[in-house]
Amino acid sequence: MTQITGGIRSILSSPAIYSLFQHLMGARSGWRQFVARDVRAQAGDTVLDVGCGPGDVLDYLPEVDYWGFDISAPYIEQARRRHAGRGQFRCQMLTRDDLPRLPAFDIVIASGLLHHLDDAQAHELLALGRLALKPGGRLLTIDPCLVSGQHPLARFLIERDRGQNVRSEAAYAELARRVFSRVQVTVRHKAWIPYSHCFIECTQT
Repeated sequence: MTQITGGIRSILSSPAIYSLFQHLMGARSGWRQFVARDVRAQAGDTVLDVGCGPGDVLDYLPEVDYWGFDISAPYIEQARRRHAGRGQFRCQMLTRDDLPRLPAFDIVIASGLLHHLDDAQAHELLALGRLALKPGGRLLTIDPCLVSGQHPLARFLIERDRGQNVRSEAAYAELARRVFSRVQVTVRHKAWIPYSHCFIECTQT
């Protein structure tokens, strides 16, 4: 995983600071829209959240069978406190060896993860997600995106992201299409605070 964790960016390793920063960036509205428009989970669905952080998305999901994986112990500890009884949280990197011990999933979420991974790591993540899905299941990703003509402040913020593999829309799409045959890619721009995200939906066939 390629990211900058030194200097001022190091404070985002604190779950409390990270959540506050996300709140200031409009994450509550963003999560609500993402769940309603993209995740579209139904009660009883199985949901795998890779790189789940403190499990913020669970605040907006219906009653699902939720499994969250993250390598940050402080994030997982906070997730377990906040969502006691609602989900399964694992402090580890998800691997192919874990899949036989997990249910098949209707939905796999990898939010804010691809831009921390180089191409080989991103390919493995997408392949892992594909293996975890039921037929007809969907993998969803969100990442900052560099777009021609985007708001200058959005570009300024994105170029200083902790992740060192922020890509263009075309580059994200190419990664996904190496693994999935059914891929939808959408770039959305947020007005406050200006920011650009690439949303990918991959469907298991």
